[in-house]
Amino acid sequence: MTRGSRQYWPHRRAVRRLPRLRPKPHFGEISKISNIVGFKAGMTSMTVIDDSESLSKQQEIERACTIVEIPDMELYGIRLYKKDKLTSYPIVSTEIYNKSIAEKLKMKKIKNDESKINTIKDHISEYSDVSALIVAYPSTTAIEQKHVVRFESHIRGKSTKEKFEFLSSQLGKPITTEHVFKNGEYIDVVSISVGKGWAGVIKRYGVARLPHKSSQKIRHVGTLGDYGTGRVLYSVPQAGQMGFNYRTEKNKRILKLGSKSNVSEINKKGGFMNYGVLKNNYVVIDGSIPGPSKRLVRLRESNGRLNKRGIKEPKIISVNM
Repeated sequence: MTRGSRQYWPHRRAVRRLPRLRPKPHFGEISKISNIVGFKAGMTSMTVIDDSESLSKQQEIERACTIVEIPDMELYGIRLYKKDKLTSYPIVSTEIYNKSIAEKLKMKKIKNDESKINTIKDHISEYSDVSALIVAYPSTTAIEQKHVVRFESHIRGKSTKEKFEFLSSQLGKPITTEHVFKNGEYIDVVSISVGKGWAGVIKRYGVARLPHKSSQKIRHVGTLGDYGTGRVLYSVPQAGQMGFNYRTEKNKRILKLGSKSNVSEINKKGGFMNYGVLKNNYVVIDGSIPGPSKRLVRLRESNGRLNKRGIKEPKIISVNM
């Protein structure tokens, strides 16, 4: 965060622990889920074969990477949208739930269950879009969080009919990382940065200290603005909340999709600091991601051009424990 930067503005504190994903158009030949959630475990390094076109091509290089543990997830519902007649904005019209999972989640007033799928399928042309309702169970990971995480995931597909048929076949079934991502694929990581509380202008914006002979304060901004404007502009550095902001890092490469059976290959002796020992499936991401350990992270399919060039599976030599 440099002085005068407007790349991330305003620096307001995140309201919810689950980052929000705004819907983007997802078109593709195969219908599939676009994003899942996980928990940041920590960082390590891997020795891999460089498959890029750099000077170190086909040589062994060491890459810093982040491990994200993926909890058990289930598809518990389908959400259908219609366009508003006045504004053309998508609004929620109908929701279909899996009855057994809904009872396990103690949901009340369930109007539609699996028995209404065929009825809605006959009128699918009335709906503009379809999305998946997914529940994650953090108790299956090392953090052992009791309450579940429910979130919405938009679907990639050709048409609303194909998306609905795909979700109807997957309703009530578990979801794994192999259903969404591939080894070597580029994804977007959405998380909340490390919170640092209330901070002054020097720490928050890198403003220079005033001369020691200043009449009032030294660790303070020199001026709040000119006389004629009559108000303080938003661009003037002032003290306030630092960190704990929503951040999206794009085009992060997946180095490995690990399963529960081979979790011993990535676990450190004594577990990861401030996290513990991995128990479930995991994803190894090249580089760093926002947030501290145990932070809830959303992994989203990237819309960039890097995946269109072809997905190369990384050749991993060793994991540095």
